[in-house]
Amino acid sequence: MTENASPLDVLAFGRLGVDIYPLQSGVGLEDVATFGKYLGGSAANVAVAAARHGRSVALVSGVGDDPFGRYLLRELGRLGVDPRYVAVDSSLATPVTFCEIFPPDDFPLYFYRQPKAPDLNIDPAAVDLEAVRAARILWFTATGLSQEPSRAAHYTALQARTAGTTVFDLDYRPMFWADPADARTQVARALEHATVAVGNREECEIAVGETEPQRAADALLERGVELAIVKQGPKGVLAKTRSETVEVPPHWVEVVNGLGAGDAFGGALCHGLLAGWGLERILRFANVAGAIVASRLECSTAMPTEAEVEALIQGGGR
Repeated sequence: MTENASPLDVLAFGRLGVDIYPLQSGVGLEDVATFGKYLGGSAANVAVAAARHGRSVALVSGVGDDPFGRYLLRELGRLGVDPRYVAVDSSLATPVTFCEIFPPDDFPLYFYRQPKAPDLNIDPAAVDLEAVRAARILWFTATGLSQEPSRAAHYTALQARTAGTTVFDLDYRPMFWADPADARTQVARALEHATVAVGNREECEIAVGETEPQRAADALLERGVELAIVKQGPKGVLAKTRSETVEVPPHWVEVVNGLGAGDAFGGALCHGLLAGWGLERILRFANVAGAIVASRLECSTAMPTEAEVEALIQGGGR
């Protein structure tokens, strides 16, 4: 962070890679003839989503010194995300993820991140702690805690935070962890530094041992967060603070690709928190943002603007 630079609205820390999506729906990868290439990775998608709402955003991550890495750095800038904190790793390849598309709810993912993804090779010494401390929101994910040195880099960043909002995306993906018990240990440790926790019911089970939304939210609050958000898919979303409970229903769409909906929700959540909206308005806005992306093929380039989301809310349409 330069001496006179303004603090970022959002600093996201986590996965970045290339998503390869079939341009045919309902077809196995062995039969797909054409594909589209997109920026991907949960933290990167959240960063793009927040930028689409007009927020100043940067990403802490890593890419390989290869054509895919150069593509991602260029694409981040094009989509409004500052790439200055994305390290270029000369020893590791930029990760690629393939998916199959079987609407409405079957999207198998195939991650190619061997032997390690550059975003898990971020050294603690490379983290700009001034930028971490100054950012109004720090967004991080459980995946970043799955391996060293990324784990140490995350805790270095979390320990540096003395103000602002720290959002923990529970984002549990079992293929990134050798042992679920290790995931539970690291998530519990990281929750001590979070002010907001957001995840689905399965991720809440890893975090606090609860899948029932009310109990999961209560358990997250007991761990010290100020706002607990439990996403329930077709049952909507629940959010709780120590003084308020809000549930909002889903916004129904014809699903094309549901993979980016949670990341769109995350970027919209950041926008609403920064705007100082009430909790119900934030959840409705984030739900609709996620629904819009679920109705489109791509993720990062499908993220809506505030005007698009508000138009759909005001119109009440599908």
